[in-house]
Amino acid sequence: CSKVVKGGRRFSFSVFLVAGNKNGLVGYGLGKSKEVSDAVRKASESAKKHVFKISLLNQTVPHVAQGKFSGGQVILKPACSGTGIVAGGGVRAVLELVGVKDVLSKSLGSKNKINVSIATIRALMQMRTQKQLAAMKAAEIAE
Repeated sequence: CSKVVKGGRRFSFSVFLVAGNKNGLVGYGLGKSKEVSDAVRKASESAKKHVFKISLLNQTVPHVAQGKFSGGQVILKPACSGTGIVAGGGVRAVLELVGVKDVLSKSLGSKNKINVSIATIRALMQMRTQKQLAAMKAAEIAE
């Protein structure tokens, strides 16, 4: 992005960063600065603060989930082993960083990579294994 001032153009940079360990952890951050290196540093610090644990089942998602952020909307569906990641752009990058090997996805609405990536993370945050669901139901019954 640039702003025109008396002495010329003044540039600013924004960096969106997604970090993952390919084993169920993922984080994201956004950094803005007048220097690229500062923007990357800010984004990585923000990503370390916003880390989420994702529940996976045999390297796929346990159930169908839908995530929304701004205009972006993503639907994730479990897939059989050997299917691979059927996704594009920001969705594929996030799923690879989480450690998902087999999944079907559909991106609706906005094509903005940041919105689609955050919508993907929100869909992944909804994932629960059968053990987690059973524990949640048992806690509700006990109360």
